[in-house]
Amino acid sequence: MRKISENVYAAMERLSNKEGIIGALAIDQRGSIKKMIGAYSEATTEKIEDFKCLVSSELTKYASSILLDPEFGLPASKVRATDAGLLLAYEKTGYDATKKGRLPDILEEWSVKRLKEQGADAIKFLLYYDVDDDKSINESKHIFVERLGSECLGEDIPFYLELVSYDEEGKTGKEYAKVRPHKVIEMMKEFSKERYNVTVLKMEIPVDMNFVEGYGEEWVYTKEEAKAFYKEQSEATPLPFIFLSGGVSMDLFKKSLELAKEAGSTFNGVLCGRATWADAIKPYSLEGRETGQEWLQTQGKEKITSLDEVLNKTASDWRLKLGK
Repeated sequence: MRKISENVYAAMERLSNKEGIIGALAIDQRGSIKKMIGAYSEATTEKIEDFKCLVSSELTKYASSILLDPEFGLPASKVRATDAGLLLAYEKTGYDATKKGRLPDILEEWSVKRLKEQGADAIKFLLYYDVDDDKSINESKHIFVERLGSECLGEDIPFYLELVSYDEEGKTGKEYAKVRPHKVIEMMKEFSKERYNVTVLKMEIPVDMNFVEGYGEEWVYTKEEAKAFYKEQSEATPLPFIFLSGGVSMDLFKKSLELAKEAGSTFNGVLCGRATWADAIKPYSLEGRETGQEWLQTQGKEKITSLDEVLNKTASDWRLKLGK
């Protein structure tokens, strides 16, 4: 069992439910949410902030915590449910596509100390990582994450590291699905090392569910092979880890959690974003705030509560992995 400080333990409890399961709502998108709103109306700063406030006020009633960004999300942090924990993102949105390696960068006007002063219970950082990329590029990412971990250690606050795999050679679709388990599992092993001071890993599921037998029209893995990858992923880390929805539909995401449980994965929750609230943007943008709010109070509520039901049957208590 990995040992953490009393303050980090207490913060982790604020971020999870009483069963120790992390059911977090994610709306830390910046560039992508601007494009989503912009497809229907002018995406002003005020409109982005207001939409995040609506999502926070309506849906954190059913979440253990919420992930927001300090650029557009601080007003939303003030209207979340009183028992919902707060994660704040520390990375710049996107990456510089003109440079090789999808290199990470922090928000220059923020620090872990300043995010903590805004009420953060934990710091989240997104890292793009290809285990098969040039050694020099990956080594620079290792050093970068070591710095982040040290900063969080200094402020005595949980560090949630979101790992997103990719292929530097450009494989996509079915071809990428073949190498995805290797890339996801190996990067999980790397950042589980104590030198990074990661508290929770935010991970992709190890397979592309669109290519699992019985779930997609064509398949790369049999159901048994997919289950074996889920199990291998779970055994690759001593740390708590949660699944990100990765933009898939809510229905497919719930099925992926059920398959993880069937495989014996001891994942500890989710951080679910667009699958929960994305469909509210159209009525909000075209018909106004009240219509968007009504969608969140009905369809949004149904999405997140149905996910909670699956989560409580499939996820494990993080306290089985971390102790004071």
